[in-house]
Amino acid sequence: MQGGFPIDLILFAMVAAFLVLRLRSVLGKRQGFERPPQPQGMPDARAARIEGMAEEVMPARGSGARRNLPSPQSPAGQALTQIVAQDPSFSPNGFLDGAEGAFRMIVAAFAQGDRQTLRALLSDETYSGFEQAVASRETAGETQRTEIRSMHEMALEGAELRGTIADVTVRFVSDQVNMTTARGGEIVAGSDAITEVIDIWTFQRDLTAKDPTWKLTATRSG
Repeated sequence: MQGGFPIDLILFAMVAAFLVLRLRSVLGKRQGFERPPQPQGMPDARAARIEGMAEEVMPARGSGARRNLPSPQSPAGQALTQIVAQDPSFSPNGFLDGAEGAFRMIVAAFAQGDRQTLRALLSDETYSGFEQAVASRETAGETQRTEIRSMHEMALEGAELRGTIADVTVRFVSDQVNMTTARGGEIVAGSDAITEVIDIWTFQRDLTAKDPTWKLTATRSG
């Protein structure tokens, strides 16, 4: 059309604006347990996340714990690759960073009887079991003392993707103090000695959900 604003420029501008907004939404997205943003100048993040998975034990960022990621050829590694393909913001290393934080929060919340924190981080079924244990402890007038003195190792032991539902299982090896005391102060379970504890926890998330929280769905001792 003569004398008018070129329609192709308008289309290009709209496409460019869409791409900018899409890029910002991906880069600005916090995944799972609120992984910190990556520095600029890194190679392709998605490829690095897949190729970076290995069996070697590496130090964790914050606690000094060691971590173990599965080989990409293993069933867990293949499932993680599928999770990354469906949700490019997912990072196995970033997941472990957040999993440690969630582990510490849940352990502390259970000892303190903090139902609000537990409700936010546990699935409905898992929360029901934790809440019953807290209520039973309160009824008996008992007090739980749990301290995580150090985290030795975190291993990403399993992963599964069913449609859009992802499950990731982590083995935590930590030094803890666990002691339950009665109303009179006498010890009814545990002790004030430091003991190595192995916990195996499974976290779950619908990758299409707006809520980025991975909720705890299963726990067992190693």
